[in-house]
Order: sequence, then structure tokens, then C-alpha cells
Amino acid sequence: MANTIDSSVTSALNAGAASGRAGQSAALQDSFMTLLVTQLQNQDPLSPMENKEMTSQLAQINTVSGIEKLNDSLGQINDQIDAGQTLQASGLIGKGVLVPGDRILLSQGEAAEGEEGDGEVTTTPFGVELEQPADNVTVTITNQAGEVINRYDLGGVDAGVESFSWDGETSDGQIAADGAYHVSVEATRGGEPVPVDSLNYAVVGSVTPPTDGGPLTLDLGAVYGRVELSDIKQIL
Repeated sequence: MANTIDSSVTSALNAGAASGRAGQSAALQDSFMTLLVTQLQNQDPLSPMENKEMTSQLAQINTVSGIEKLNDSLGQINDQIDAGQTLQASGLIGKGVLVPGDRILLSQGEAAEGEEGDGEVTTTPFGVELEQPADNVTVTITNQAGEVINRYDLGGVDAGVESFSWDGETSDGQIAADGAYHVSVEATRGGEPVPVDSLNYAVVGSVTPPTDGGPLTLDLGAVYGRVELSDIKQIL
């Protein structure tokens, strides 16, 4: 009866290929060749190992080696992709972006000398992201206590991301006080709710390249923290 390599060795080879650990296939090759030579030296002369069996077993170990080399090549390609992505993302440093969130900041500059009243009102942009077109989108501005400051009907809005700005006025036409406010968004189509997400403005401070298989991240400051590149919905 012809000799065959034990099935446990084949299982080990398959496990080595799946794990992709550096140098593991070399160790398996050594073990494979040692076992193969031992079998050839001790095979039954009247029933030697058949050529097709030896060829099949050699093909298995070559497959493991090939998979490891392929994994190394893919790893190098991934590294190049990550480097290119980091270089592109670095172009966002200092730019304003819209990311998921509901925060709006309002500030009033000082009036010029000789002018009455307050200076120019500045608010950070906000945005909405719709999965499908909406017949009507309603935006509600609230203060930190949850009190409604103003409400706006934006009418129909197409699917995708749209950015808007708040004039800083309350519902009675006054300018709201300096500070942080929140925006909530409701959307309907044919009287039925449409999924919608609110977006807030932030400035990209720095970019951190991927490490240990993790994603590339953007630093948006102490308030918003770090986000992934996929969280950027619009560049302003």
C-alpha cells in the first residue's frame, strides 16, 4: 500500500496559509520536506509512493508559499494606498468640513466706532443629509436648555448633502445671544417621514495615518474629537 503524508500535516499547512504569519510557511516547508524524505527512505519497496501523490503533496506546500508571497504583496499595496490616502487627507488641514452632529456656534463682533448696535453676526454652517428627496424639511434651532429659538421650513430638498446657514435670529426677530446652539431636522415625503441626519461644521486640525490596521483619522479639535475620513460629508 502506498505511503501518504498524514492529514494533520495538510491541516497545518492550510492553517498556516490562513493565518498569514511571517515565516510560517518556511517552517512548514522544512517540516514537509523532512517528513517526505523520511517516507521515501522508509517506503515499502514493493509498493512505493506513486508520482501523482508526491506531485499533489508538493503542490500543496508550493500553494502555501505562494499564498504567503501574495499576502506580502497585498500588504505592500495596502501600505501604498494608506500613504496616498494620508497625503490626500493632509490637504484638508485648515479646511472647514461638515460631519455628523447638531452644533451651531453664534458670535457677534463689536460694532464699528460711531455705529449703534452690535457688530456683524457670524454663525457656523450646518447641513442635512437625506437618503432620498424630501417634499419638506423643517429645521429647529434650540439653546442649551432645549428651548426653541427659531424654526424654519426649507421646503423641498434633494437627496444627498445640502449645507445651510442660520441668520442668528430668534423667532421674534431678535439676534440670539452668543454661544452654542443645537439644530434638529425633520423631513417628510408624501406625508411620510424620510430618514435625515443633521451635520455640523468643524475645522480639520491634523491627520493621523492608519496604524495597526486601523483607519485614517482627522482631528477636529477638543469639541468634536477625531473622525474617520468617511465621516466627512462635505468640504466647505
